[in-house]
Amino acid sequence: MSFYISLSGLKAAQTDLSTTSNNVANVGSNGFKRSQAHFGDIFAAAPMQTTTQVSGQGVRVLGISQQFTQGTLEQTSKSLDLAITGDGFFTVKGADGTVSYTRNGSFAVDDDRYAVDATGARIQIFAVNPSTGALVTPPTNATTPAALTDLVIPTTLNGVANGPQLNSVGVSKEGLVSAIYADGSTVYLGQVAMASFNSLEGLRQQGNAHWTSTVASGEPILGTANQGMYGALETGMLERSNVDITEELVSLISAQRNFQANAKAIEAANTLSTTIVNMRS
Repeated sequence: MSFYISLSGLKAAQTDLSTTSNNVANVGSNGFKRSQAHFGDIFAAAPMQTTTQVSGQGVRVLGISQQFTQGTLEQTSKSLDLAITGDGFFTVKGADGTVSYTRNGSFAVDDDRYAVDATGARIQIFAVNPSTGALVTPPTNATTPAALTDLVIPTTLNGVANGPQLNSVGVSKEGLVSAIYADGSTVYLGQVAMASFNSLEGLRQQGNAHWTSTVASGEPILGTANQGMYGALETGMLERSNVDITEELVSLISAQRNFQANAKAIEAANTLSTTIVNMRS
């Protein structure tokens, strides 16, 4: 039995090592959230058995959860680089129509003048009045991603050929996107849609710092930045990984020691078994 107990400890330590190694590997990934492995003991006894005379039967992995804490902010000075200070996610839509959520606010303009992230997914916005910036339809908890639109940044005023050229693009702390043209005109293009969830731990990882909603996470609750449960937007900045390299290195050492200890336990059990076999022979 001790072989299997120690084997479960080896597997648990290996999972801990893999989780920590993944955190360290992504220390430079924008919007990445570190993961943490959770373990529980295995115990079994007959209903009439005295549990004080029964040792445990090993350990098992209960799950690997992500820690959605704030990462540090890095200044880039690019007008479409956005960072969230507080809770919330950007809502983006891929080329296949899949809606996902991210904290990586590194956006740029593609050939069709859509604002996209590094994966080519288009950032989603609420429609606003081009002149005043007022929301056409104020978001509520019943709003679905289908009510959102893609952010388009025309190179000329109102997209008219030979019209005044685009000078600059700005994003306020509330996520209101404005474009200033050569003739001094200001046009409001939309307001960045923010998403929140009842259970962040229920989100499904998709890679590239993207998550999708599940039954466990609940449907997204959409709103605007710097309002209620949503954090403010910082333009010209990016949120880096929330991995603390010093903490991860300590975790690596701890997991390595656990692995070595379980290996020693297997070695000791093997020595005892060999001794008993030799005594019988």
